[in-house]
Amino acid sequence: MAMLRSTLHMAFMFVTVIPYTLLILLARLLGAKGNVRYGFAQKWLTLSIDAARVLMGIRYQVHGQENLPVGETSPAILLVKHQSTYETFLMPAIMPHPLAYVFKKELLYVPFFGWSIGSLDMIHIDRSQRAKAFAKVVEQGQALLDKGVWVIMFPEGTRIPRGERGIYKTGGTRLAIATGAPVIPIAVTSAKCWPRKAFIKTPGVVDVSIGKPIPSEGRDADELMREVEAWIESEMHRLDPEAYVGQL
Repeated sequence: MAMLRSTLHMAFMFVTVIPYTLLILLARLLGAKGNVRYGFAQKWLTLSIDAARVLMGIRYQVHGQENLPVGETSPAILLVKHQSTYETFLMPAIMPHPLAYVFKKELLYVPFFGWSIGSLDMIHIDRSQRAKAFAKVVEQGQALLDKGVWVIMFPEGTRIPRGERGIYKTGGTRLAIATGAPVIPIAVTSAKCWPRKAFIKTPGVVDVSIGKPIPSEGRDADELMREVEAWIESEMHRLDPEAYVGQL
């Protein structure tokens, strides 16, 4: 049954991404503003999350939403635990501001999905050009933050198996310090239902816990990331204790 439900969901996403991509591309061709194009993308992502609930029984609950900054142009950099594809779809569906992902340019070549994100106000980087890449992140990140778009990054860089911890890189905290934006740590237990690189998903509840904003002014990037890492990993232990049995 899990195989059938997962197959149906994958088929649903494959079929629906095509018209939404065409809408985004057409909107860009017609000169529509970034928030209009983002709105189409957000609708498809929300639709995919709703389909995951209906077809696969994957639900989510959010804790700490009151910790998000208020105001149309209040800046924020979201630093999120990364366990699966689920949170990449979920974050735009639940956040009150448009989000800009920082991602590797290779994703632009993925049919339909890559074409869509390439037509949105996102930040794609060439990781082979480290200094230039980060300068681009700061320049574009500042411009987006000024417009009320929040930047979202996965500090571990890749999807991490349930119960494990990746290496937290400082790109997000360096960007926060450069722009003066606070960082928002977010823990997500998506691997309970949607493990990394797994085709078959299982029903259950994904917990999303949003921490309080951490100011970046006057901070050291490494020290700030250690604080973010400590909060996220401690929260992961609290939300999903079964995944950490036998660990300190």
